[in-house]
Amino acid sequence: MTRAKIIGVGSYAPKRVLTNADLEKMIETSDEWIVQRSGIRERRIADETEATSDLALKAAQQALERANLVPEDVDFIVVGTTTPDMFFPSVGNLVQHRLGCRRVGSVDLLAACAASIYSLAIGAQFIQTGKYRRVLCIGAETLSRITDWTDRGTCVLLADAAGAAVLEPSDDDAHGLLDADLSSDGQYWELLYMPGGGSRHPATRETVEARMHYAKMRGNEVFKVAVRTFVESTAVLLERNGLTAADVDLFIPHQANARIIEAAVKRVGLPMERVYVNVDRYGNTGAASVYVALEEAWSQGRIKPGDLVLLAAFGGGFTWGSALIRW
Repeated sequence: MTRAKIIGVGSYAPKRVLTNADLEKMIETSDEWIVQRSGIRERRIADETEATSDLALKAAQQALERANLVPEDVDFIVVGTTTPDMFFPSVGNLVQHRLGCRRVGSVDLLAACAASIYSLAIGAQFIQTGKYRRVLCIGAETLSRITDWTDRGTCVLLADAAGAAVLEPSDDDAHGLLDADLSSDGQYWELLYMPGGGSRHPATRETVEARMHYAKMRGNEVFKVAVRTFVESTAVLLERNGLTAADVDLFIPHQANARIIEAAVKRVGLPMERVYVNVDRYGNTGAASVYVALEEAWSQGRIKPGDLVLLAAFGGGFTWGSALIRW
C-alpha cells in the first residue's frame, strides 16, 4: 500500500503576545492560578485585520517552500478549523485562491481541536488511494474571536495560530503515515461547545445578549474525558501496529492543557522527555495545535529520519484521534 509522507511543515502565530500578566488586568485571575491549572504563561492573539485564512495562508506558504514546491504542485487542500472566516466560502477555498493554486479541490472539516489529526488522516487517504499526488493539510484557528473575555475558565486557555503539512507518496512502505485512529462520541457535546450562530440558535439580539456566540466549557469534566480518550486512542493505535510506548521516539499531543498532557502521558507510559510541549507559549490553538508543535519539533531537530512520531488530539463534540508516523 502506498503511504503518505510529510515532505514540508509550516506554522504561523500572530505577533501579538497576551501574557498572564496582561490577563490579570482584564479579569479576576493571576499568573499563579493560570499556570497551576493549565501550564500556560502566554498566548498569541490575531489582530483586527487577521482572519483564519490569513494565518492559514502563511503556514501553507512556509510548508510549500520547505517542500520545494510551488502552489501549482498542490492537488487538493483540506483545512481543519472551528473558526472559519465565514460559513462559506471555506477557508480552504480562500487559501486555494490566495496561494495561486490551480482550480483544485478544497474543503474545510469541523472536528474541533481534533481536526489536526482528522485533516492529516483524510488528506493521507487521497495519497494512499492514488487519487492525488500532493495534498496540503492545514489546521488554523482564531479562537480569540469566540472567546468570552469575561469567563476566566476559558479565556485564559484559547489562542490563535495555524500550521500546515504537505503530503506526497512515500518511496517505501516503511516510512510515512503508518496508521490513524479517528473516533467521536456525541453524548459529550455539552461539555465543550458554542451554542449560538448555527441553525439551532441563529444570530439574534437575544443570542448575542445571552453571550451564546462564545465557547462554553465544563473544565473538570472535559479533563476526565480528554485524558481517557488520549490514552484509549494511542493504546489502540500502538497495539494494532504491534508497537508499545517504548517504541515511540516523540509524542506530540494536542496542546490544550499541561495537566491533561501530563496525566495522559503518565497513563500511556511515556517519559516527559519524549513528549513535545509548547502549550506554555501558545495556549490552546485548537486544530492548529498539533501542526504548530510538529513544525517546532522538526525545526528544533527533535524529529530525525526513521523516528516513530505519535500524534494525538481531542476536541469538542467529543472528537478525538491519533496518528503514527515513521519519519
